[in-house]
Amino acid sequence: MKKILVTGGAGYIGSHTCIELLNSGYEVVIVDDFTNSVMEPVKRLEKLAGKKVSFHEVNLLDKEALDAVFKKEGKIDAVIHFAALKAVGESVAQPLMYYKNNISGSLALFEVMRDNDVKNVVFSSSATVYGDPEETPIKEDATVHATNPYGHTKSMMEQILMDTSHALGWGVILLRYFNPVGAHESGEIGEDPEYPNNLLPFVSQVAAGIREHVTIFGDDYDTIDGTGVRDYIHVVDLARAHVKSIERLTGFDKGTLIYNIGTGTGYSVQQMVETFRQVSGKEIKVVIGPRRPGDIAECTADATLANKELGWSAEYGLQEMIESAWKWQSKYPNGYRGAK
Repeated sequence: MKKILVTGGAGYIGSHTCIELLNSGYEVVIVDDFTNSVMEPVKRLEKLAGKKVSFHEVNLLDKEALDAVFKKEGKIDAVIHFAALKAVGESVAQPLMYYKNNISGSLALFEVMRDNDVKNVVFSSSATVYGDPEETPIKEDATVHATNPYGHTKSMMEQILMDTSHALGWGVILLRYFNPVGAHESGEIGEDPEYPNNLLPFVSQVAAGIREHVTIFGDDYDTIDGTGVRDYIHVVDLARAHVKSIERLTGFDKGTLIYNIGTGTGYSVQQMVETFRQVSGKEIKVVIGPRRPGDIAECTADATLANKELGWSAEYGLQEMIESAWKWQSKYPNGYRGAK
């Protein structure tokens, strides 16, 4: 495989993945509409990799424009599909928006792939498809029962791809991410939400003086310190899992492969905050709030299958995750929008 089209390539995980693809010798085509992103990380990833990407500002719901991209680019060997709305709380409040954007946008993409004879896809799924797991660490054969509209869109897209793979002979890899954190070692690209939906950007912004405190939602769970435990994975490790997946699809006849992408180690919210205090040397004020509906006590990955079949394993530990996040936050306290 040579040319990879990346939807949502200007986003947090997408931009890190594009660097790893370029560094591994692939040509990269990015399609993004800046719903959750800006152009700046694309410029920076090109500089970091020393190579150019082909960029197209297109919304996946605009099927004609998307088809024109495929026609213009010529032979595309595989698609990595990141583009989606991704906030659980927002999905609960605005389910129609999530179903239209995530499902309809993906259907348009898959139809354009079919029409242009592109048969390989790596899909950005999520551990949210498991809902409240019966046991943890979670294996890929665990029951899928998402508990919110965002998770439902992911599980629906998984099913659509499994059915399409069966019908059309596609090679499909579904990557179920756990909790991506951290930033590129350069500190030039990182997570830049206008309003954070995840823990670490909140903690980073408190350390940087942008926010007054971090709210911990519930300290009475049956965990090591009463706060929720999650499997955090360095975004660069996650990006490299996509490169390994593209390699796995090379010569793969057809069918669907599913892999958990996590470290297998859980850290509590309190442990994350305390490690950030140590790394940053900043005081981070914590306020304990009530549990949020739908939150679970613990969620960690069994990533044995990805280790075995993709030849992938996480290389970075908690210290590196938080050091890289703080390096990014320190260099660009207001993110890309505040950069000169």
